[in-house]
Amino acid sequence: MDLPPPFEEAIRRHEREIMRYILRTTRDREDSLDLFQETWLRAYRAYPQLDSAAGLRPWLFRIATNLCLNRRRDQARRARLIGSDEVDAAGDTHAHSAVGGTTDGLVDLQAMIARLPHKQRQALVMRKFGGLEYDEIAAALECSEEAARAGVYLAMKKIKAAE
Repeated sequence: MDLPPPFEEAIRRHEREIMRYILRTTRDREDSLDLFQETWLRAYRAYPQLDSAAGLRPWLFRIATNLCLNRRRDQARRARLIGSDEVDAAGDTHAHSAVGGTTDGLVDLQAMIARLPHKQRQALVMRKFGGLEYDEIAAALECSEEAARAGVYLAMKKIKAAE
């Protein structure tokens, strides 16, 4: 079964940034690959109903974001069931020990980003690493453009304060 040409073009145009976003959000390569495939599968299934006025790019990021949130929620639920606080949904226990424990600035930055509240982290990653505009971030996170701006601003403020 062949993909419709516009969808093939969407894959070529956005696959790298979607993968980078999912990887930065989950911080787990195996989970990222699964979520990347699921993002495109869901996008393909819903593609005929896409409202072109809403925009393809934020729509793809919203699908990826929702899948990442679902995975995070499932991991938290499993962690509670097995009674392990090592498998924290946000990974915060590991992030706290990484800050200050290394001289590698990239690792420090990753740890600071990992400690951010989830919506701030997503907004920051979409803006700074995904290159999305604030209206696209708002569409992807299903919030106002002002909330998207505030999320990025607060995330940057927290990172600068932690330096």
